[in-house]
Amino acid sequence: MINLLPPDLKASYHYGRRNRSLVRWITLMSTSLVVAAALIGGGYLYLAQEVKTNTEQITATTEQLNAQNLASTQKQVTAISNNLKLAVSVLSKEILFSQLLKQLASVTPNNTILTNLTIAQAQGGVDVTAQTANYDAATQLQVNLADPKNKIFSKADIVSISCTNTGGNPLAAKYPCTATLRALFATDNPFLFINSGAKK
Repeated sequence: MINLLPPDLKASYHYGRRNRSLVRWITLMSTSLVVAAALIGGGYLYLAQEVKTNTEQITATTEQLNAQNLASTQKQVTAISNNLKLAVSVLSKEILFSQLLKQLASVTPNNTILTNLTIAQAQGGVDVTAQTANYDAATQLQVNLADPKNKIFSKADIVSISCTNTGGNPLAAKYPCTATLRALFATDNPFLFINSGAKK
């Protein structure tokens, strides 16, 4: 078949076909860009919604914990723990008086009588007051209390010794000296409540 169309018309048809092809490509690319933009926008909205949801959940959980008064509960647990430690500390200083007095009597030297005991819980010791016949008996009492073989005190110090001659009181006449000593309980003292229980 012979094409008898003029050259200008043939060229016009040729460019028309090319233009249609270009229009198709441009339409396809435009559609792809619109779809990509929609995907990006949708992903952004999804992420924003997830962040908002998580934030709301965190806020709700925090409010729930506050409503359950978690901080107050923790304070109560700490207070109970501290009270337990205090109870153990107090029990560790409780003294078995009957056994302690027997042991003190056994280490009291001649010419000496014990007149007063004052327990000092805070210092973990005792103040001993005794009437003695002379200075030597008072110092001997200090030596006996400080002796580690007696298992009572880790150390004993003389606070004061005073001697007065009072003839009106027979007891004061026989024991004219008053000695005050301060003694610190030994850590392995068997006359303390907890140490005694542990050895049983």
